[in-house]
Amino acid sequence: QVQLVESGGGLVQAGGSLRLSCTASGSIFRVNTMGWYRQAPGKQRELVATVTRDGKLNTADSVKGRFTISRDNAKNTVYLQMNSLKPEDTAVYICNAGIIPFVGVPRDYWGQGTQVTVSS
Repeated sequence: QVQLVESGGGLVQAGGSLRLSCTASGSIFRVNTMGWYRQAPGKQRELVATVTRDGKLNTADSVKGRFTISRDNAKNTVYLQMNSLKPEDTAVYICNAGIIPFVGVPRDYWGQGTQVTVSS
C-alpha cells in the first residue's frame, strides 16, 4: 500500500548532470528521514546522502561538493541533484524512506531503483 517510485536516471557523459526524484505514496501518516543509496555491479550498497524532515543533511565524502539532496515534505518527495558526474558514479540508485503508515508499524521502505550510467 505504501511505495516509493524513483525517476530521472539515464545515460550521461562525464561532467554532466542528472536530477533524480523519489516520491512516497499510499496511506502515509508521516515520512521521516529520506535518502539515496547506490549499488554498482560487484559492490556493496552504499549510502549517498540522507535528509531528515527538518533538513539535517548527511552526505558521503565521495560525493560532497557534487551531489545535493533536498526534499519537499508537502509532496513526500526527495531529490538528488548530481553534478560533475564521473564514470565511478555509475550504479543503480535506490531511494529509501522511513515511513509511519496510518495503519501498521513504522519501517523503512525501498524504491525499485533507477539506473545511472556515466560514460567517459
